[in-house]
Amino acid sequence: MTTEHTQQSQEQSGHTRRRFLSGAGAALGAGVGVGAGVGVGAGVASAAPASAGKRVAVLGGGVSGLSAAHELAERGYAVTVYEYYDALGGKARSMDVPGTGTGGRAPLPGEHGFRFFPGFYRNLPDTLRRIPFAGNADGVRGNLRSGTEALFARGSGRPDLHFPLRRATTPPRPGDLTPSWIRDQILSVLDLGTRLPAHEAAYFANRLLVHLTSCEARREGQWEKVAWWDFIRAEEMSEEYRTVLGIGQTRNLVATRAEVASTRTVGRVIIEALLLWGLLGRGMDGPDADVDRVLNAPTSEAWIDPWETHLRSLGVEFALGTQVHEVLCDGGRVTGVRVSARDGGHERVITADHYVSALPVEHARLTWGPALRAADPQLARCDALQTDWMTGVMFYLRTPTPVVHGHVNCLDSPWSVTAVGQAQFWDVRDFARDYGDGQARDCLSAIISEWDKPGILYGKTAKECTREEVVAELWAQLKDGLNDSGKTTLRDEDRLGWFMDPAVTGLGGPDPQNREQLLVHPTGTFHNRPTARTKVPNFFLAGDYVRTDVDLASMEGANESARHAVNALLDADDSDIERCRVWELYRPPELEPLKRVDELRYRLGLPNTFDVG
Repeated sequence: MTTEHTQQSQEQSGHTRRRFLSGAGAALGAGVGVGAGVGVGAGVASAAPASAGKRVAVLGGGVSGLSAAHELAERGYAVTVYEYYDALGGKARSMDVPGTGTGGRAPLPGEHGFRFFPGFYRNLPDTLRRIPFAGNADGVRGNLRSGTEALFARGSGRPDLHFPLRRATTPPRPGDLTPSWIRDQILSVLDLGTRLPAHEAAYFANRLLVHLTSCEARREGQWEKVAWWDFIRAEEMSEEYRTVLGIGQTRNLVATRAEVASTRTVGRVIIEALLLWGLLGRGMDGPDADVDRVLNAPTSEAWIDPWETHLRSLGVEFALGTQVHEVLCDGGRVTGVRVSARDGGHERVITADHYVSALPVEHARLTWGPALRAADPQLARCDALQTDWMTGVMFYLRTPTPVVHGHVNCLDSPWSVTAVGQAQFWDVRDFARDYGDGQARDCLSAIISEWDKPGILYGKTAKECTREEVVAELWAQLKDGLNDSGKTTLRDEDRLGWFMDPAVTGLGGPDPQNREQLLVHPTGTFHNRPTARTKVPNFFLAGDYVRTDVDLASMEGANESARHAVNALLDADDSDIERCRVWELYRPPELEPLKRVDELRYRLGLPNTFDVG
C-alpha cells in the first residue's frame, strides 16, 4: 500500500479525536433514520460553536453539491447552493416532457438517463437513509427496488446471455475464498453464458486473478497505465471475447473505449466491486442490498424533491438559475465568486467563509482563473481529464414492455446501447393513471454510450444524426437486440413518443453540443484527478472527477467526494465536529497476504505471481 493511499485511508476512516456528541438524539426525535456509521444525524444546527455563523457557498446543485450541503447543514454551517438550472439534481434529476400531462395527470417523466444504485454503493445510501420519506423507516433508501436479472442482448440472431443477479444464496465461508475457488467461479459463469473458447475463458480468469491479487502500488503504478483491451489481450482473441469481455465491460457501462480504458478502474470497480463481490454479497450496503437497484418512481419524485425539502428544513438556501463565471483568488485565498443569472444580466460577486466547487469538471475548470491555478498546481492537471457523451432517450410505450426484471446491455449495438424497462419497478405508480394523457403504460429508458460510430439504419454517427434520426436509429438497434430475445418484442405501433435531454443541442449540424457529459477513464486518468482538499485553505472540490476510493464517475463517487470536501473544510476550521464517515470499496481479507507478497515483488521489479504474460 502506498504512502498516499495510507494517508487517504486514515482520512476516510472517520476516526479522529474530534467528536460531535449531540445530534443522534435530535435525529431520532425528528423521526429521521440514521444509518450505521453516520457521523451525525439531522437537526443538529445547535451543535457547533466552531461553525456557528460560518457561511459556505456550494457551487453546483448536483449530487455532489447537495451531498456537501447536507453534511455541512447538519453540522451547523449556513449553506447557499448556486445552481445553473432551475431545478436541483444535475444529471440525476427528472424533467417534465412539456405539454404531455392532461386530465390532472403529471407530464410524462424524462431524464438524462436511467439511474441505478449498485449494491456496493455505501456512501450514497447512507445519505439516502437520512432523507425523510413518508412511510419509509429508512428514508429515501426505502424507495430502492432490486433488479433480479440482466440480459446481455445479442444482435442479428445471436444467442443472448441471460443471468440471474441475486447474490449467492450460499456464499463462500471466509476460508473458502481462495484463488482457485475464484477462478472456478469465473469459469463456470463464462461457460454458462458465453461461447468463448475454453482457452480464452481460462486466460481471462487468470487475468482477473492477477488484478485481484495485485497490491495498490502495482494497480496505481502499472495497471493504471495499461488499457483494459491490452490487459486481457483482446486483440488476439475471438470476436466473442472482444465483444463480451472488452467492449461490453467498458464502453457500454462507463462510456470509455476498451482500447484506452484504465485497467485499474475497470478491474477494480466493474469486475470486482460490481460483479464479483456483489454477487458474493460482500462489501454491500446492508443484508438486503442486491447487485442492481433502481428507484420506485422517477428520480426527482423518489429522491431529489424530498432531498430539497429536507435541506430547506435544515436552513440550506438555493440560488437557482445562477451561472458561475469565475472563482476569485487573491493572496492565496478565495475572496469571492463572480456569478450572474443564467440568461445573462448583471454580474455580481458572492462571498462566504468557505467555497465548495461542486460543478462537473468540464464546467468547474473554466471558472478557475490564473491566480487560483497558481495557488494550487493540481487544478491545472484537471485540464487533462476527459469527458464524453453518455445520454439517454426515453420511449413511452402503449403496451407494458418490461423486457427483463433488470438492465439490458445490447452487446452488438454499434452505439453501445443499454436500457431498462422502468414502469415494472415503479410499484407506487400506475403509469397510465399518473402520467401523460393516459395512453402510455410504460417507459423504456435507453442510453447511448457511443456517439461516434456509424449506426445500422442511416450509416451515420449519433452526432451526425438529427434528433429524430437518433431516435429512429436507437429504436432500430434496440429491436435488433431485443426482438429475438424471447423476452419481449418492440413494436413500432406501441411507440407513442420519446424524450431526450435538452442539454444535447445541434445534432445533425456542424457543431453538436452536450452540456451534460460524463468523465471517462482512459489510462492515466487517476493521476490527474485532484483531491478534495486544495492548497487554498478556504476552497474545496467535490464532484465525480475528484480522487476517491470508488474511482469511477458515478453518484457514489460524487457523494464520497463531498464527504472528503466537508472533512477537509472541518479540518481548516480546526473544528471539533465529528467528521463524515467514508466507506471504501470492499477488500477481501483472504487476499491480503497475496497482495503483501505482490507488493514485495513489485518493489523488486517482478510480475504478479499469477501473471503468465
